[in-house]
Amino acid sequence: MWDASSLNSPMQIILNKISDSQPAALLIAALDLRNMPSPFRCLRWMLTSALISLCALFAAHAQSTLTVTDLAGRTVRIPAKVERILLGEGRLLPALAVFDKDDPLRRLVGMMGEFEKLDEAGYAQWKRRFPQIDQVPRVGRTSSGSFSDEQAIALRPQVAILGLAGGHGPSERDRETLARLEAAGIAVVFIDLRHEPLANTPRSMLLLGEVLGNKREAEAFVQFWRTQLAVVTDRLAQARHTAPTVFLENRVGLSEGCCDTMVGLVGKLLDAAGAHNVARGLVPGEFGTLNPEFLIARQPRVYIGTGIGTLAAARQTPLRVVLGADATPEAARASLARAMQRRGIAQLQAVREGRAYAMWHHFYNSPFNVVAVQVFAQWLHPTLFADLDPRATLQTMYARFQPIALEGVYWTALTP
Repeated sequence: MWDASSLNSPMQIILNKISDSQPAALLIAALDLRNMPSPFRCLRWMLTSALISLCALFAAHAQSTLTVTDLAGRTVRIPAKVERILLGEGRLLPALAVFDKDDPLRRLVGMMGEFEKLDEAGYAQWKRRFPQIDQVPRVGRTSSGSFSDEQAIALRPQVAILGLAGGHGPSERDRETLARLEAAGIAVVFIDLRHEPLANTPRSMLLLGEVLGNKREAEAFVQFWRTQLAVVTDRLAQARHTAPTVFLENRVGLSEGCCDTMVGLVGKLLDAAGAHNVARGLVPGEFGTLNPEFLIARQPRVYIGTGIGTLAAARQTPLRVVLGADATPEAARASLARAMQRRGIAQLQAVREGRAYAMWHHFYNSPFNVVAVQVFAQWLHPTLFADLDPRATLQTMYARFQPIALEGVYWTALTP
């Protein structure tokens, strides 16, 4: 007599086939019940019908998702069509805009709140173009510890785009947060524009192209970015040059003292321009503080500070260098001159001889970071890069890849 237990082996084959996403016909063929007695023929048709429905379900699921590898090396399955996005840092909005130039807020359901706090002028420009940006829910303030996974989950994003190694949002080390987001069905993808900008900016933009369904724009951006970087790196590789010593001051005027510095972040961009950062090997991690006496004794050839000041707040923060979307050339240079009068800085030979400069701080977390490399190269090797026009590079990137116009001043020099 026919034994229903004989179904075990065929059913195992079916399960294996399903996991391999094989066509329904193969699955049905695996269950050959044609020789079963007539009382079980009805069962055969029921099983066949169920199998067809099950295979259709699995096939539809496979077609509606795709798999990517993020910058943390994680394999992530994401929807094939992403319509709801959460940003782990608000200042990633310009990167998102590369792929949604007409309306970069169209798919944005939430973001951290550091953009308007740390880059007020830049945020104000975005708000003039997209007033609805104020209505985008915030899932935190300016620190990763303020991130609310409850609020993030309530917004029902399909994908959360976070920054590698954290900063102002959750990192890959925040395992409990990631577990809660993923348990809620949210795909978490890490990109990196800040920690290894030269290696990871193009990788991050290509990844975003996959996630956001716009590989063509991603490839166009990366091709332009790599071409602009090569203008500097190829020429440096071919030329016999001496790397000038540089003191890179971090966030000038944030405190009254001296001398905060960094070897990571903007320091990585400085390295690419052929500099010798005097802080390298002396500070732990990506940033730290040098002793003013060390700088006076060492006398670096060039001084470069990063600017976090705004024109609107210049009176309240007179020691900050004014750079960004609301800066003017006159205000930028005047603010740098004021900052150079501080004790420990005024005594530097580079300052006294006019080799003092300032760069917009937020290039450290921007897809346009290659422009900072070009500016640094021109400051450090003026003859070798006399023909460079970094402003034109930035203008082209805004015109091709951003929904807003280029406004303001993003670097300045103590002497014209």
